[in-house]
Amino acid sequence: MPAWNLTYNTYKPQEEGLREALCTLGNGYFATRGASAQVSAGDIHYPGTYLAGGYNRLKTKIADRDIENEDLVNMPNWLCLKFRFTGGQWFSPENAAIRSYCRELDIQNGILTHIVVFEDEQGRRIRMEEQRIVHMGDRHTAAMQVSLTSENETGALEVESAIDGTVQNRGVKRYGELNSRHLEVLESESVQDRPLYLKVQTVQSELRVAMTARTRITRKGKALELAPKLMDDDGYVGKRYTVDIKKKETIVVEKVVLVHTSRDIAISECGLAARARIQRTPGFEPLLKTHKLAWKQLWRRSDITLTDRRKKRSDHHPEMVVRLHIFHLLQTTSKQTINLDVGVPARGWHGEAYRGHIFWDELYIYPFITLQHPEITRSLLLYRYRRLDTARAAARAAGYKGAMFPWQSGSSGREETQTVHLNPKSGRWIPDNSHFQKHVNAAIAFNIWKYFESTGDMQFMSEYGAEVLLEIARFWASISTFNKDFDRYEILKVMGPDEYHDAYPDADEPGLDNNAYTNVMATWVLTQALNVLEILPEDRIEELCETLHITESETDLWWDISRKMRIIFHDDNIISQFEHYDRLKELDWEKYREKYTNIQRMDRILEAEGDSPNNYKITKQADVLMLFYLFSAPELKTLFKQLNYPFEYETIPKNIDYYVHRTTYGSSLSWVVHSWVMARSDRKRSWKFFLKALQSDINDIQGGTTREGIHLGAMAGSVNILQEAYMGIKTRGNILWVNPELPEVLEKLEMQVRYRGSTLAFETTQEMCKITLLCSPENTFKFGFKENLYELKVGNTRKFHI
Repeated sequence: MPAWNLTYNTYKPQEEGLREALCTLGNGYFATRGASAQVSAGDIHYPGTYLAGGYNRLKTKIADRDIENEDLVNMPNWLCLKFRFTGGQWFSPENAAIRSYCRELDIQNGILTHIVVFEDEQGRRIRMEEQRIVHMGDRHTAAMQVSLTSENETGALEVESAIDGTVQNRGVKRYGELNSRHLEVLESESVQDRPLYLKVQTVQSELRVAMTARTRITRKGKALELAPKLMDDDGYVGKRYTVDIKKKETIVVEKVVLVHTSRDIAISECGLAARARIQRTPGFEPLLKTHKLAWKQLWRRSDITLTDRRKKRSDHHPEMVVRLHIFHLLQTTSKQTINLDVGVPARGWHGEAYRGHIFWDELYIYPFITLQHPEITRSLLLYRYRRLDTARAAARAAGYKGAMFPWQSGSSGREETQTVHLNPKSGRWIPDNSHFQKHVNAAIAFNIWKYFESTGDMQFMSEYGAEVLLEIARFWASISTFNKDFDRYEILKVMGPDEYHDAYPDADEPGLDNNAYTNVMATWVLTQALNVLEILPEDRIEELCETLHITESETDLWWDISRKMRIIFHDDNIISQFEHYDRLKELDWEKYREKYTNIQRMDRILEAEGDSPNNYKITKQADVLMLFYLFSAPELKTLFKQLNYPFEYETIPKNIDYYVHRTTYGSSLSWVVHSWVMARSDRKRSWKFFLKALQSDINDIQGGTTREGIHLGAMAGSVNILQEAYMGIKTRGNILWVNPELPEVLEKLEMQVRYRGSTLAFETTQEMCKITLLCSPENTFKFGFKENLYELKVGNTRKFHI
């Protein structure tokens, strides 16, 4: 079933980091990279395990300054399972010749399989077949089953099963100069008749993590009674077994692992919980059965099938890659996430890039989840609500009102953005001004509103969402300044989504004025805040206004700003990315392409040359075009009319053409946005950008970044192109609207969505769209198709000609 399998049939050391990230298994509680169980962390391999929200802070002295970073901690490696003939070297990709090789990720069932034939220096061959799961139905459980067959030797085989707590954070090379030892060992145990046990603690956040591992070795289904050699050495606990094996004979090693933390609910203590649970946890085969059932239920809701008309097939078919993206979304944010106080990280729980922090990438991630698993989105939005007081404190410290959420958020909700970062091209540490990207606050408000629009969850909006949205509106009002010369409000000294520009050429201080995306989003937030004060129950409005001290004069100010925010234009109605953008120099694109070939990271190239992207009309990723990504043409026209600016339909293609030609695609999110904004006007080009978005991680087109963690925003965004751009599913007001328009190469598209308790199935071709109401809390469901409203009864289907 190639549309469900990611398969590698050759061993390529240079690609191992990428493959390990793409083959990560997780369940929303913890995740383990797809490294071989026989390898250790190094330049080639990195077998990391990460807990959702498992952070720790460390300080490092850089250039006579103490730099503090909060990291997603690499937890003890539970995979360790190695083998050898007595007296020989351990079989591994580095120590033995590989005679055949297959690594396969079963996306449908969440199973990772390694099948390798090793040959040692004496010509002895072992065939290893491993199956591995991180249980989707039981957040604490992982398991592996390894079959070992001696192909040409009779002798004694040694098998070592261990938990390695000596690991450090070494998954990102550019962080190499930073302190990386996050764990200290509290308890360890390796005794004859009990499972392996290790308890560690993060050195600053004091998060305790307990792991237990039960190992069983069988021959022909019968458990072997073996007396292992015991190992317990400074955080490495293991057992080494010696098994007699005959030529062509197979033994099976089963390893079941339990993970508990001090933050778990319904336990007394994490060590006691792990030890108790492993006693009643079944073996690999029963676990595999319930794990597959959990995935079957997830895919019943979440699968998207697409049929394209291309005659030539690549190794990575779009349908398989789309499913791979959905797979990683569900592994990062599953129902196991719901009772955890975590957000959704930009790089998943798949590696140490971005330190596991939560950015504005939520903006790309939530739409798919909300229309498939809204209960998960609700939980993730509560992560922001719980950090509202920290955001209020940040706003006050900066001289603003309301709540100012950080560009990078981790455990507490404080600003985690580093103050300096390393340019690997120049080797220099340079200032990091990313925290000037205040537009993350607009993204949070947007996510809250879109969740409410999709679910009608008035209880959430009333108790949680409204307070966050109102406090963000208050922040935008306080950061806005009135310019009498223009009779307009302005937002000064910020950065937009395009991270190439953080200051004006030769400026002494960072910050840009009147970033169009920021100003329009602030206008939208203020407008929605006023709407919230209209739609909530009167008693709750009164409570919020009393608690937050919202006065009529303040809401009058919000109304005034939302009608008078300043937007800058240049060159015949081009929306200026920021004020004076038109004064920047044009880049000699051909010169740099000829010199460097890959110019995605022009910021690093220019800095290494002693120049700066601040001098040029170039963008790392979509900035102005984000407006066309988030809003339909009618919605934008309404916003611009509200601001008393002209907005004709021609504005959109003009701006798309202008900025697409000035984008270096230094962010994987650009392919998503550019595909989206062309979905109606240039479907052929939109499809090309969509395919590029699909290749972003699976082919690591950014040159080595995926090995450090997948790009979850781009993965989710590519899936959402199918859902919202091509299928045309939009939530607006109290209606689900559908307006499909497939690229010519796309023959058929099928999916399900959930909207306000109803589940609908969609099937669209170039000529026809079928909509079936599978279930609904009401007997009938009202929806919009193109410009008209229709009703549908449960179990019925309506067909529309396109």
